[in-house]
Amino acid sequence: MIARFARRFGGRLRKDERGVSFMEFALILPIIVTMGFYGTELAWMAMINMQVAQIATSVADNASRLGQTDNSAVTPTVTETMVDSVMSGALVQGSYFNFEANGRIILSSLERDSATGRQFIHWQRCRGNLKVNSQYGTAGKGLTGSTIAGMGNPNIAAVAGSAVMYVEVNYTYQPLFGSWFVGQPNFRREAAYIIRDDRNLGTSTGSGVTPGTSTAKSLCT
Repeated sequence: MIARFARRFGGRLRKDERGVSFMEFALILPIIVTMGFYGTELAWMAMINMQVAQIATSVADNASRLGQTDNSAVTPTVTETMVDSVMSGALVQGSYFNFEANGRIILSSLERDSATGRQFIHWQRCRGNLKVNSQYGTAGKGLTGSTIAGMGNPNIAAVAGSAVMYVEVNYTYQPLFGSWFVGQPNFRREAAYIIRDDRNLGTSTGSGVTPGTSTAKSLCT
């Protein structure tokens, strides 16, 4: 019976090509889907990397404008409330990719000590739950002990009577499709701006930031 079926329909089946395209599509579909997912992951990762860089730039820029005033008779003082507002704005900027839970912003005030001429980190504030420290040290670094030439590469230094708002941003990437394609790389971006106006920097041994009305949400703890 099998032989009879083969003689009757074998030639017809060999010549029938109506299912070829469907079979080819079925074979290539997994590759197309995989490439589509991979391309989407790369595009999303590139966009998040760009957003991390923009957060660093915006925090440094906004921090450099703290206390600006049109009244030349007043020397502005930086308060915790002002710093918190800058940091909170950055967290809102990164809220759509859950930056606060997976990232960290470190804002440092790099200054030049008038008595010794040494570069030092006067004060430092942080936001974000990622456990990472500044690569350049904590508040007070450079004022005592070993000297520092500045922050960044190449070194950025502050001039007398002024300050540099130096920002480090770290973020652990959260992939769309698990760790199949790119894993969870860490994005790190830095930015620096010189303060835009006269500012009451206080004494080198003081806090550099007054309490204001804030609960000091941005302390590096």
